[in-house]
Amino acid sequence: MEYEPVIGLEVHAQLLTETKIFCGCSTRFGETPNSNTCPVCIGMPGVLPVLNKKVVECAMKMAIATHCRINGTSTWARKNYFYPDLPKGYQITQFAHPIAEAGYVDIEIDGTKKRIGITRIHMEEDAGKSIHDDLSPFSYVDLNRAGVPLIEIVSEPDMRNTDEVVHYLRRLHEILVYLEICDGNMEEGSFRCDANISLRPKGEEEFGIRAELKNMNSFHNVQHALEYEIQRQRTILDGGGHVIQETRLWDVPQGVTHSMRGKEEAHDYRYFPEPDLVPVVISDEWREKIKNTLPELPMEKRGRFVEQYGIPPYDAGVLTANRDLADYYEETARLCGKPKVASNWVMGDFLAHLNEEKLEITESPVTPQTLAELIDMIEDGTISGKIAKEVFEDMWKSGKNPKKIVEEKGLVQITDTGELEKIVEEVLEANQKQLEQYRNGKEKLFGFFVGQTMKATRGKANPEIVNELLKKKLPIL
Repeated sequence: MEYEPVIGLEVHAQLLTETKIFCGCSTRFGETPNSNTCPVCIGMPGVLPVLNKKVVECAMKMAIATHCRINGTSTWARKNYFYPDLPKGYQITQFAHPIAEAGYVDIEIDGTKKRIGITRIHMEEDAGKSIHDDLSPFSYVDLNRAGVPLIEIVSEPDMRNTDEVVHYLRRLHEILVYLEICDGNMEEGSFRCDANISLRPKGEEEFGIRAELKNMNSFHNVQHALEYEIQRQRTILDGGGHVIQETRLWDVPQGVTHSMRGKEEAHDYRYFPEPDLVPVVISDEWREKIKNTLPELPMEKRGRFVEQYGIPPYDAGVLTANRDLADYYEETARLCGKPKVASNWVMGDFLAHLNEEKLEITESPVTPQTLAELIDMIEDGTISGKIAKEVFEDMWKSGKNPKKIVEEKGLVQITDTGELEKIVEEVLEANQKQLEQYRNGKEKLFGFFVGQTMKATRGKANPEIVNELLKKKLPIL
């Protein structure tokens, strides 16, 4: 039987606030265990939570960016479960009345667009972290993360394959980072997801029994965990068995999922209203104020780059994947007036050097101003494209202005026809064997003579003039 996967995601994004959601403790990652804690976030009796306003505003930004309806009033609830890293014995979250609902995200795969529905976005606090010692029978609890603010973005079960899942996740990730409300670091747990997946016979409307997958800390792991789970459930169904509703962990080294526990339902958590927090009331004025602070989002920016700068959609996709990169490119294109040339340089040499040295765009020694100057020098014939590569290397190492480097090294392009004609004649004279082969019909040697001329001038010769002179000097075949 042919089966169709039905996949929905629950994405948790840690918000970029300096303090936790209900207290003034720091949210800094990597601090000494249990140092960023206070009586509120470690659940001491008699303490009261106080809501961090910035958390609400971050959630509103994501809701607006994903076309959700922001509810005028949202309420808090206690989600009850016992685990060592949950000091209160419950998590403060939102249940019956979340901050936002009924949104969507559009994805595009190979030119085909699809809309993925968003059921809800709600705010909540994170739990602490359990650390298991592999060398001894001990486990430790670090409560630094307890009370760190999260938003949970719950999708509709609209995804039908792993490619759609990865595109949806990347879309959410780039929106969160563009909004500057989440750093998107999956290794540190700032952006993580759980996946619910079931199979149903192709053409049927009713959903199958689902399994929830956890412990997937990269796009690669999400895709491979889901591919494994699809095959596991297909094997069970083909054998006449029944899939069990459960939570499963992705085992990265083994490349398999393992059963963790039976899948909980909402009633298992015994949700009830949080008595220590008042409802969150959002006015139309507050909503409009937050909306006006939103930057241009990546999908819109891509479309504008294609239309405004005339660059291919592929280039626009690469250049808008990161907000800082998009700003860097746009400033370079504005200064040099050559958007496609700027795109080639930013996507090529610039990104290659950044990736090689693992630098952030803001740490680049080559600024949009100096890169634009380099492009101008190529366009006005001061230096050749080949020499420009050499100059860029020097710019990257020294941070110097390209004009200064060209002057210091004497790299100005040779455009004097008389001087180049003399060099071309010397090259032909020195390569009589290749010249004879060319005369006998080996036309590919034309490139050899171009290369030898460029070599003789240390790459400073104007390639167009060299080509014209060689066409005149070499016999027409």
